[in-house]
Amino acid sequence: MPAPPDRARGVRRAVVMTMGALHDGHAALVRAARARVGADGQVVVTVFVNPLQFGPGEDLDRYPRTLDADLRVAADAGADTVFAPAADEVYPGGEPQVRVAAGPMGARLEGAHRPGHFDGMLTVVAKLLHLTAPDVAYYGQKDAQQLALIRRMARDLNFPVEIVGVPTVREPDGLALSSRNRYLDPAGRRTALALSRALTAGAAAAHEGPEAVRTAARRALAASRDAAPPLETDYLALVDPADFREVTGEFAGEAVLAVAARVGATRLIDNVRVPLTPPGAAGDPLTEGTP
Repeated sequence: MPAPPDRARGVRRAVVMTMGALHDGHAALVRAARARVGADGQVVVTVFVNPLQFGPGEDLDRYPRTLDADLRVAADAGADTVFAPAADEVYPGGEPQVRVAAGPMGARLEGAHRPGHFDGMLTVVAKLLHLTAPDVAYYGQKDAQQLALIRRMARDLNFPVEIVGVPTVREPDGLALSSRNRYLDPAGRRTALALSRALTAGAAAAHEGPEAVRTAARRALAASRDAAPPLETDYLALVDPADFREVTGEFAGEAVLAVAARVGATRLIDNVRVPLTPPGAAGDPLTEGTP
């Protein structure tokens, strides 16, 4: 099969996949993609609200659709092309009978609370990777489990694409940027700040081990349970980024402290990377220098 004309000239292509309602976090992905491919490369932004990712009672119908504004954000950040297909273009025969299965990792955390979500996400990502044919694809680390599953799919199914994660972009007050933040009123936004506070508190306890991380984060979340509106936690977990299983006290390396919670009708997720050292390891501040 001959290479596409732009590949034949050695021009690299990057893709940034979104569901629209673009914000500074998406713009950071586009800028990272542009920096990677250079002035002669091509950056494609996809805008598609994927119905397969939404379960019964979720916010598919009210999910913000702001294509005109999205085009401006993408262009200002350095995108060359915005691919914004309709649902019947992506799924011309209706919902696909064959889908990509997320496997065991897709049934944990987000997958447990949103059954089928990751199968739908991976199915559309696979289709969009085929349609856009990038050399490299950029995703935000805020959706840490999604990023891990996309990397696993690309590896397991031999997709010829490099998957790159970009750090979460936050508001000055610490709230992770999300298209769903626009649903929060001022009181809800104050409540939502408990997520980033919990992650900060947990990460600060990393030197004390996994249970201390979990305890510190839970304590920070508990302080907001009586807020108005209240914070309703779906999960708080400290997991291995390779499989999203809870880590034990013997885990060494970078874990992911992840949280999902609801503020009124708005569901938010966030996470932070936490470096863990097992007790007794070299450099452990509790044991270094002891006999």
